Amino acid sequence: MKLNAQQIEIIEILEKDARMPLEDVAKMVGLSLEETTAIVKQLEDEKILVRYISLVDWTKVEEHPGVRAMIDVKVTPKQGVGFDDIAERIYRFDQVQSVYLMSGVYDLSIIVEGKSMNEVANFVSQKLSTLDSVISTTTHFILKKYKHDGTVLETGKEDQRIVVSP
Repeated sequence: MKLNAQQIEIIEILEKDARMPLEDVAKMVGLSLEETTAIVKQLEDEKILVRYISLVDWTKVEEHPGVRAMIDVKVTPKQGVGFDDIAERIYRFDQVQSVYLMSGVYDLSIIVEGKSMNEVANFVSQKLSTLDSVISTTTHFILKKYKHDGTVLETGKEDQRIVVSP
């Protein structure tokens, strides 16, 4: 679907703050509330706006001891379906949060969540690595997030960005 500048601007605004009232979005893009609402509905119907999410810093919640890992996976693509078939088999596991087709040494990058490092390790050894198309895996446990999807998470220090004025 080819989008115009206002549609793209609406998407960019909602991507940064999905909770922004549509009245404010309409003012920012110079449209009426009705026009903006219709555009958002169309973008949702076309699955361009897929889902509205919240970014949670789980490190601040003592009752949430979960761990995340990034797993690089080398696979053998299947004739006629390429990487799509194995990617679909992988993303159907409950532990898998994200699957990306990558360029470089590994074919897929997977984000997995578990209650412990042992649970993630068991997932890799018993479920992921046993799939017939999987050649090898490399697991990287995420120790701390500093920035996620463009948002800097609290570091305990004041924001020390340098602002250069003209």
